[in-house]
Amino acid sequence: MSCNWGTELWDQFDNLEKHTSWGIDFLERYTKFVKERADIELSYAKQIRSLSKKYHPKRSREDESRYTWCLAFAATLRQLNELSVQREELADNLSTQIVCELARYTQELKTERKTHFQDGRRAQQHIESSWKQLESSKRRFERDCKEAERAQQVSDRIDLDNKTDGEKVDIYLARQTAQQKNEAAEEARKDYVTNLNQFNQDQHQHYHTLVPVIYQRIQDMEERRIERICEAMRLSAEAERKVLPVVSRCMDAMMDAAEGIQPRMDTRQVVEVYKSGFDPPGDVEFEDYSASMRRSISESSYLDNRTEGRRHSRKLWPFIRKNKPPPPPPTSPSPGAVTDSPQSPPPTSREPITQRLNDLMTSGSRTRKQCLRSLKRGLSLKLGSGPADCSHLPPEQRRKKLQTRINNINQEIQREREQRDALLKMREVYERSPQMGDAGSLEPRLEEVKQSLQKLEDELRKNQAWLAEADSRLSDHSSRRQSGGGGVNSQATTPGSSSLKQLDNRSPASRESPDGSYTEDNSAELHFKSRSSEFDDDFDDEEPLPSIGTCKSLYPFQGQNEGTLSMVEGELLSVVEEDKGDGWTRVRRNLEEEGYVPTSYIKVFLDSSAKGFVQSSRLV
Repeated sequence: MSCNWGTELWDQFDNLEKHTSWGIDFLERYTKFVKERADIELSYAKQIRSLSKKYHPKRSREDESRYTWCLAFAATLRQLNELSVQREELADNLSTQIVCELARYTQELKTERKTHFQDGRRAQQHIESSWKQLESSKRRFERDCKEAERAQQVSDRIDLDNKTDGEKVDIYLARQTAQQKNEAAEEARKDYVTNLNQFNQDQHQHYHTLVPVIYQRIQDMEERRIERICEAMRLSAEAERKVLPVVSRCMDAMMDAAEGIQPRMDTRQVVEVYKSGFDPPGDVEFEDYSASMRRSISESSYLDNRTEGRRHSRKLWPFIRKNKPPPPPPTSPSPGAVTDSPQSPPPTSREPITQRLNDLMTSGSRTRKQCLRSLKRGLSLKLGSGPADCSHLPPEQRRKKLQTRINNINQEIQREREQRDALLKMREVYERSPQMGDAGSLEPRLEEVKQSLQKLEDELRKNQAWLAEADSRLSDHSSRRQSGGGGVNSQATTPGSSSLKQLDNRSPASRESPDGSYTEDNSAELHFKSRSSEFDDDFDDEEPLPSIGTCKSLYPFQGQNEGTLSMVEGELLSVVEEDKGDGWTRVRRNLEEEGYVPTSYIKVFLDSSAKGFVQSSRLV
């Protein structure tokens, strides 16, 4: 197909004028876009430099040059300053190489366009003038022919009449007038033929010489404008690519600075800075002042020191700025009442985080620390990313998660198969009717759909295998619970059996999942509320917690977050702290390995002494 404007668009002068005007407007708009982008880059560079300067230390401190984390932050600030320099360079390149050149070229383009369309208008005016002259000679020739015809008719009518000699004079005059009119008509005819030939010549020159040349110049101008826009876009991308290596080096330097942080070296440096070198004080000798008073000075000093230490520790508690009122009495029924009447409706359940904050502000120091520990642990588990097979979830939640994923994959497979079938039908149509399209052009798309379908099927098989594994574990666990149910029931008459039964009857899906999500376990919420004031402010959290029982892991658990403990299925561990309502139990493997595990993953057996203590503390 020909793309010559002179031959294809010979009658579209007005449309070409509108199109070229719109092209120049687009060029101006693109120039404005690049200018605004350069302004944004410059503003971003200034803000980054200001931020780096703001957080850069005003004076060099010895501590900041001693620790690796301070050095890493200083290196990060320097790299940010270098990034701002690169952004300024990018803004300068955009302004000088693109914005200024496009503005100058736009003015030149407007002048050139004006010249071309002025030539086109002159050519149009010339052909219109030639046409008007042709029409004028044509009308004059038509008029003279009619007058000559009337004069000839008058002369012929007079010749037919036999008149006197005096009338012969009129015949002579009529013939002379008719002859003059015929001569005038002949002259008009010659003039019309001359003007007609001239117009045809001008018209041929206009549409085959002048218009193609002018329109070709306009087309060349338009192509140069488009090429200039292409060049501007390429220069913009090149300017961006030019700073990318330096930006990449800055990012690598930031990564190296972060990886250069050494916690052990920093803590060793703290020891070197603050180590006093003195030996710890020795034992205080016993001094007996009286036989009736069995209290040693060392013990009194020790208790006074403990009381003074507690007072100072309470002052350091960030939330206790003023004297807090004593915690309100719990409005929820006791755990024993909940156990005796499981159908009694619990109070309106609240969000776990909101309840944690409320208990944090109204309970003792011991409970406050436990609440903060639960909040930290829950958030860390929520933010953590689990494995692909969802093994970090309880079995029931894992099965639901895998089933949902399998359903989604099946939908994707169905869509891909429909697309594949449509492409196969289209290929068959093209093979039967080659004029409708090329069948070979569909092969890349078919291959892409097949590969995508293969990946989805592999993913489906993988998830189905995980689902079968989860189902088998669920069935094995249910069979073990049914076989071991008699042992649990036989302990119903022992002290604290209600607490043991409550711990044993928790299913993996009825409590908080290991990823930190809460379930609708209102009894657990109620149980946690009743324990909000279990311990008073005099309890020292720094003392090592004794073992209150044992537990057996029902499922394997990978402790990937801080404060958690990994365990395998069937492992026996010591329980040092019961579940406080957040779905986690504190256990200990040995003196050095201690952490939290999901309560739904273990089966707890409390000691008889611990059970009596727990029940008495709950009754109080």
